[in-house]
Amino acid sequence: MRRIPGSMGWPIIGESLSFIKEFSSPSGIYSFMNKRQQRYGKVFKTSVLGRFTVFMTGREASRILLSGKDGMVSLNLFYTGQQVLGPTSLLQTTGEEHKRLRRLIGEPLSLDALKNYFMFVNALAVDTLNGWLGRTVLVLEEASTFTLKVIGNMIMSLEPHGEEQEKFRANFKLISSSFASLPFKIPGTSFYRGLEARNRMYSMLDEIISKRRNGGDLRFDFLQSLLQKHTKEAEMDKEDEEKLTDKQLKDNVLTLLVAGHDTTTAALTWLIMFLGENPDVLQNLREEHMDIQSRYGETGLTWAEVNNMPYTIKVINETLRRATILPWFSRKAAQDFKIDGLEIKKGWSVNLDVVSIHHDPEVFPDPEKFDPSRFDKPLKSLSFLGFGSGPRMCPGINLAKLEICIFIHHLVCKYKWRPLQNDNAVQPTLVRMPKNKYPIVVEPL
Repeated sequence: MRRIPGSMGWPIIGESLSFIKEFSSPSGIYSFMNKRQQRYGKVFKTSVLGRFTVFMTGREASRILLSGKDGMVSLNLFYTGQQVLGPTSLLQTTGEEHKRLRRLIGEPLSLDALKNYFMFVNALAVDTLNGWLGRTVLVLEEASTFTLKVIGNMIMSLEPHGEEQEKFRANFKLISSSFASLPFKIPGTSFYRGLEARNRMYSMLDEIISKRRNGGDLRFDFLQSLLQKHTKEAEMDKEDEEKLTDKQLKDNVLTLLVAGHDTTTAALTWLIMFLGENPDVLQNLREEHMDIQSRYGETGLTWAEVNNMPYTIKVINETLRRATILPWFSRKAAQDFKIDGLEIKKGWSVNLDVVSIHHDPEVFPDPEKFDPSRFDKPLKSLSFLGFGSGPRMCPGINLAKLEICIFIHHLVCKYKWRPLQNDNAVQPTLVRMPKNKYPIVVEPL
């Protein structure tokens, strides 16, 4: 059996310095991966961010790491993420418990359920864009506020303005920033502040749950759906196996907030940036949306129209391919297994390099080019992982597409914009986002 090739770098720090440097470059970790793949092959070992890990790429690696077959791997969150989200989070459970949680949580995120939030998302998009004229707009900040207001309203009917919204946003920002922090529970550190903010968020949820159980605040939202159908206060028995404890409920509400915010925020920002850099794509997209607008006239965008934007979906997919917002999927080997004649040991951290998959010139010719026509025909399975794949595929895929389609519709129908900086640097965070937050000025179309 061949030994896994690679370099462990310097003592203690490993190859972390070059990894972080490449991570913040315009190409992300692609150059870090590419150099080592050329030297060692598709599977190599390294030590980054204090963790011995094996990186692998390609469709065979995707099949092994994402299919969930035979319990071969489990999700591998950083320690800080594990602590903040809690042990009963969908992102930490495995096997039958993961299937059960995903089924319970997936129902309120189905297309039928999302229809109830269409009017809110549509009105919020219009309101957000109305505030863009006459000032410098940081697209990332605006996209972040928009997506957080959407998911806050969906989950707990949080109003888009007011004191509760401000508290909610302040706590969420601290929670989100703690995920990639150093794991020191010392007052003043990002990790400590994140845990404190998590506790405040849980207190807020406890108060809302208590009110609703006492019949004082009936709403039609994600939380109410779970309370009516699935919540229990006692230990599980056979009759209660389809229900959630309050701990599970809170852990998974927080999970949905985190998972539903950062990735959609980044996708919307990159999409607007790529449109600005590719006028032909913008023109094709604008034609699709102007045609939609001509059909609905003054009556307003409809649910049916939002679900009939074929070119827009191709633009979203190409954005997720080109930007690769989640550059790798981290797993832990749950048993020994082999790949390419190399043995992976149980307990090892194994990361699927998604950037290299999305930049494979055999699947995506001229991979640096932004070209939505790549999605005119179906792709080979596991060659595009914009929303993941397998049992851990993003449960919020329909919500993300709904938010982006609505927002982009109103943007391209009303405005033109130009960037104020041409800086392609990337934030050193787990979710890839433009470092300069993409500052633009907008004008009426």
